[in-house]
Formats: sequence, C-alpha cells, structure tokens
Amino acid sequence: MPPKSRTYDAARIRAAVTAQFRHVAEAVRGLGPEELARPSGLGHWTVADLAGHIAWIADSLAGSLARPPGVVAELPAVEWPFATASLAGKISEAARETLTGAPLPELFEQAATRMSRALAENPGDRVLNLWIGDMTLADFLVTRTVELVVHTDDLNRAAGLDVPIERHALAAATRLLADALAVKAPGGAVEVRVPPFAVVQCVEGPRHTRGTPPNVVETDPLTWIRLATGRMQWAEALDEAQVRASGERADLSGLLPLMR
Repeated sequence: MPPKSRTYDAARIRAAVTAQFRHVAEAVRGLGPEELARPSGLGHWTVADLAGHIAWIADSLAGSLARPPGVVAELPAVEWPFATASLAGKISEAARETLTGAPLPELFEQAATRMSRALAENPGDRVLNLWIGDMTLADFLVTRTVELVVHTDDLNRAAGLDVPIERHALAAATRLLADALAVKAPGGAVEVRVPPFAVVQCVEGPRHTRGTPPNVVETDPLTWIRLATGRMQWAEALDEAQVRASGERADLSGLLPLMR
C-alpha cells in the first residue's frame, strides 16, 4: 500500500509546474496552422484545442487563487483522480469561454504571467475553493503535474513534437497515480513497480512478506501514466512488451484507467 500521507517537495513541485508549462508554451509558438488543425486523438479536439486547454490549466490555477479561499481542505491529492470524471464537460466549456479571442502564444504568455504572480503571492497551505472540492494549493499543484505531463505527452504524439518533460513533474505524476491505484484497490497481493519513482502494493489477497512477491507488474513512468489515464489499453501495453506482469493476480485491466 502507499504511504498514508506521501509528501512532496513543495518548491520542486512549483518549479516543475512552471517549467513544464514553459516548455509547452515554447513549443506551441512554433506550430503553424496546418499542425494546429491536426486531430489531437482526444475526441473532437484539434491540436489547437489541446494547446488551448493546456493554457487554461495555468490560467485557471491563477483564477482559483484570485477567488476567496476555502476554509478546510477536504480533498487530498491522492483522491483527485477519482473526482474529475464528472467535470470533463464543465472544464471544456470553461476553457473555451476563457481562452477565445486571442492567438495561442498570447494566451500562453498571459496565463504564464498570471500563474507566476499568483504562486508568488500564496503559500502552499492556502485552501482553494474548487469545483471538485476544497484542496490546499500544495496538493493541487501536485495534480497539475499530472495534467501537464499527460497533455504534454498528448501534444507530442499528436503534433510530432518532442517537448521535454520535467523529471520532477514526471515523478510526481507517476507517484500520485500509483498511490491512487492503491486507494482504488487496497491490499497487498500485487506489487506495482514504476522505476525509478514508485512502488505500491494493491489488490486484495495474500500479502508477501519477504523475497520476490508472487504477483508483480512493472512498467516505465510514461507507459504507467498512459495506462492510468486511458491513453493506452492494458492488452496493448502487454502486446508491445511495455508492461511486464507475472502472477495470476497481476492483471490490472479491470482497474484501469483510473481517470480519463
């Protein structure tokens, strides 16, 4: 099982979120009309729609910090993946309303400036009043690593780019989604390894106590994130040898994706 309360280095998370957004902004500036019109692979979104949504991630963070604070944080970061599904339509609509009427490079510049100022003015224990439930800024920033890593990967594949992914952003996203799996399927029968960032035990059944556990799943961070967010199917990952699974209980197909 995951630690009861995993801790993250707040300064590194802030730096990773800021740097990852900057990487995407730099890449988007180089996209032409033909590239922006390509399908993103995410429903009806084009690459331009996907890029606009990434800009909204930063802009909405600043907007949340501009609202009156919440009183008590109710939603920990590890439960955030399960709270997002019902808001997909609302988020898409809010993004469209917020980010229309300006070229993408300008939207990214405005969002980066707003986010930078808002983060500089607010401590990590600031409680945000969010649609999904009140969260501390520190916890919410960990969830932003998931959003930014996932959508950077989406953008790379859709537009044929090679936008770098910050190591600390990738580590935080990997750990959060691994811990979420252990929350969804508590137990000790299966050990899920995502080196070098995460190891969790999950699934009900006999717990191993020493040596090599009988049921092991191992994969790399980006494949794990794709599986956890529905970008890749379990069978596909096995067929392409991107996941190694041993043991009769080492089948996570019924537990994935954790979020979409």
